[in-house]
Amino acid sequence: MNAARLNDQLCFALYSASHHLTAIYRPILEPLGLTYTQFAVMMALWESDGISITELASRTNLSKATMTPLLKKLEEKSLIKLDRMLENDRKKKVTVTATGKKLASKSISATEKAFCASGLSMDEAKLVIKICHKLTLNND
Repeated sequence: MNAARLNDQLCFALYSASHHLTAIYRPILEPLGLTYTQFAVMMALWESDGISITELASRTNLSKATMTPLLKKLEEKSLIKLDRMLENDRKKKVTVTATGKKLASKSISATEKAFCASGLSMDEAKLVIKICHKLTLNND
């Protein structure tokens, strides 16, 4: 039969790789009490603390609808605090708590373990990251 081949598709290769990497992170993040998505949000906050939910959603490429329950869970874990913004009380600012800041030091070890488990060399990883950034920037 003449049809598109699954293993020749960029979308399937990226989907499979993403799924595999998320599975690598799962046991690494379990002792931290975080899912991969929660970890991604915390990394964004460690880079830029005290930002709006809208800005955080943009930085992590997550929808605001996804952010609401995710942030609620992080707040329940005392990792973040949500406060109304002074300039617009309809918007909320997300701030990392002292507990969340303590977790930041463990993030380096977690990412190093995940990188080692990926089987990629540093050059290969940098190339994949560069290509992924190019792909997403071309579509914004």
